[in-house]
Amino acid sequence: MASRADQVAANLSLSKFGEATELRQRIWFTLGALVIFRLLSFVPLPGVDPVVLADLYKQTQGGVLDIFNTFSGGSLERMSLIALGVMPYITASIVVQLAAALSPTLAAIKKDGEAGRKKLNQYTRYGTVGLTAVQGYFIAVGLESFASQSGLQAVVMPGIGFRVGAVISLVGGTLFLMWLGEQITSRGIGNGISLIIMAGIVAQMPRFVGNLMEGSRTGSYGPVLILGLLGMVIGLILFISFMERAQRRVLIQYPKRATQNGVMQADRSHLPLKVNTAGVIPPIFASSLLLMPLTISQFAGNTTQGESAFGDFIIALNQYLAHGQPLYMLLYASGIVFFCFFYTAVVFNPEETAENLKKNGGFVPGIRPGKNTADYLDYVLTRITVVGAAYLAFVCVLPEYVMAQTNLPLFFLGGTSLLIVVNVTVDTVTQIQSHLLALQYGDLLKKAKLKGGRRKR
Repeated sequence: MASRADQVAANLSLSKFGEATELRQRIWFTLGALVIFRLLSFVPLPGVDPVVLADLYKQTQGGVLDIFNTFSGGSLERMSLIALGVMPYITASIVVQLAAALSPTLAAIKKDGEAGRKKLNQYTRYGTVGLTAVQGYFIAVGLESFASQSGLQAVVMPGIGFRVGAVISLVGGTLFLMWLGEQITSRGIGNGISLIIMAGIVAQMPRFVGNLMEGSRTGSYGPVLILGLLGMVIGLILFISFMERAQRRVLIQYPKRATQNGVMQADRSHLPLKVNTAGVIPPIFASSLLLMPLTISQFAGNTTQGESAFGDFIIALNQYLAHGQPLYMLLYASGIVFFCFFYTAVVFNPEETAENLKKNGGFVPGIRPGKNTADYLDYVLTRITVVGAAYLAFVCVLPEYVMAQTNLPLFFLGGTSLLIVVNVTVDTVTQIQSHLLALQYGDLLKKAKLKGGRRKR
């Protein structure tokens, strides 16, 4: 028989939304913060000519810069104050997570609870400042050198003054976005950093739809192709929504304990293991590594050809690693599978989980506590990671194949973008439902108190 909590969750209704004053305030705060993010994406760096910069960016399309430009909502294309977005923060947090898994010192800090988490977050912030400063300097130098090679001067006054100003502006923009994300997390709805990334991706949607409609008007794309593309996107969204919520529940048994009525009762719970434990990290890492040679050759220019064996190798490699090429898709899928297993091994430690279960008296039925439990969890996790890696590879490679066959610019609808949008949307809706559920629980408690008061009378 379903419990009262299950009945409340099943009967959850959005009609309670009008009574949730705090929830509405959180939603309005989140929307306001995202509007500020979008406004900042149109504020250019000091000393940069936006018109000339747009022409320069068209010559570097197709490289790793497209990933950063998509995640920043076109800020890199316009070279705004937040051109780097929150990617330095994401990179720094991943590096700190990897270091915590490999370094005994950081692993000990991680086990300190809330104090350890705050200390690791501080290290992440320091790493964000360092990465943003380095990337900002190379972007400033790259703008000056690339402009001189192409004959288009995007920097009004090149020199040390422009470089220092660009670094300070980019560091300030990234740190502001990091602070804005933390404010959304604490005072708004959902994970602030994830919402900022999703807002940047969704902001590219009007341009993509406009280009698609323009191609349909001119006859470049037929109605059958557009309907097929729409069906593929809807199918991928439904598939991602299903797989991201899929999990393997490992039964955990606890010793019998005496209840208030004196009855010995054994507690049971489940250890949920997600099919896709690694999230969107594998596609980001794999695509970044594959597109790095193309980005290097674009910034170096065609002058590298014939000057050195390395330059000839980079340019020849780009021909085989272009979007839609068989070698690119093969290496892309292989990289996703590798990083999926690698990152899963980093974020989930079977030995630590088994030790925590043993300390709390929990055990898997039929499995001895300790090392046997750790081996069993590792075995189960490896099997479901195979499914998760195959799912990520399929979702990310399918748009690349369609793009190669149809010549459609599907980077906006790439697997990584769809994964982020669907995941963040599902998480945000779940948090809204949690607030509504808490409101209904509050109504139930008030009714129970009123009934209790009447009975006492």
